[in-house]
Amino acid sequence: MSFYLSYGGGSGWGLILAWEVYPQESRKNLKIVFEHIFEELVSVENLLAAWQEFLVGKNQRYDVQEFSRDLLDNILSLHADLASGQYQHGGYESFYINDPKRRHIHKASVRDRLLHHAVYRLLYPFFDRTFIADSYSCREEKGAHKAINRFRSFANKVSKNHTRTCWVLKGDIRKFFASIDHRVLKNILVEYIPDEKIFALFSNVIDSYETESGAAVGLPLGNLTSQLFANVYLNRFDQFVKHRLKAKFYIRYADDFVILSESKTDLQELIKSLANFLSSDLKLVLHPNKIFIKTVGQGVDFLGWTLFPDYRTLRATTTRRMFQRIKESPEPLSLLSYLGLLSHGNTFTTRKKLLNDYWLWHE
Repeated sequence: MSFYLSYGGGSGWGLILAWEVYPQESRKNLKIVFEHIFEELVSVENLLAAWQEFLVGKNQRYDVQEFSRDLLDNILSLHADLASGQYQHGGYESFYINDPKRRHIHKASVRDRLLHHAVYRLLYPFFDRTFIADSYSCREEKGAHKAINRFRSFANKVSKNHTRTCWVLKGDIRKFFASIDHRVLKNILVEYIPDEKIFALFSNVIDSYETESGAAVGLPLGNLTSQLFANVYLNRFDQFVKHRLKAKFYIRYADDFVILSESKTDLQELIKSLANFLSSDLKLVLHPNKIFIKTVGQGVDFLGWTLFPDYRTLRATTTRRMFQRIKESPEPLSLLSYLGLLSHGNTFTTRKKLLNDYWLWHE
């Protein structure tokens, strides 16, 4: 255990406590474990490969250009700090974006974001194979449109091709990223990570941010690792829903989820079990104003679209926002982006109006 006394300076004691709470016995009899070793993860080769991936779409940004000027020295310095156990994750630049609702973003330094990519490129392929097929957020070959198509497929099966009523339970987790409990997340990770140095490094990244000082909760909405850790965290919920509750027609995208069934009563009975598991096992809360049960025939609001048995329309608020933005900034790229979005639904009338408004406001 002497390693923890030196790794990461003052944060080492937290890592000792974590490994006392999660002893070696808790990692026995696992089906799969992360097989990469610490030296491979922090190697210069992995850092260089991560840099090439990180650079995509960012090479014109000032902070990236600054880091690039002494690229090899910066990478060798990062490698040396990681290899010696002296690395400490830095602080964050804080700002807000509207996407479409107001979000608080925390941006790490280029140095730290490079490490995130180095971690992600090895950790994502490992954890991705532990996820259920119907988890669609921040995964390769997944995404919102595939989640919506899966919803339609499930609705067809449950309704026996629209000959029976299909009920949908729609839920949302309140302040998900801001509520992720560090201790719970580490407890999940330690089951898969046999290398103590790698676990200590992940703890360093996780503990670099807190929603409130001293609270040990929250992941920043700017880290690549946050996307992966969020899916690792909610994978426990996915497994519970699929294997304990036996919900066959379940889809999750980030903190939004739906369960489809022939029985409204069955869905009503699930709500308490879902809420209890989230609270007791993951320290999360179902959003009380964003959980409902309705039929597909009534239209289900999911991932920006209102989904009906035979068609889908863009959510009314999204449509209004789209027309307002075209009016304020009638740019060709914006038009093409919106037309691309609208191509995924039954939106002939909306597209026609959008084109008319574009030419009206375009100079």
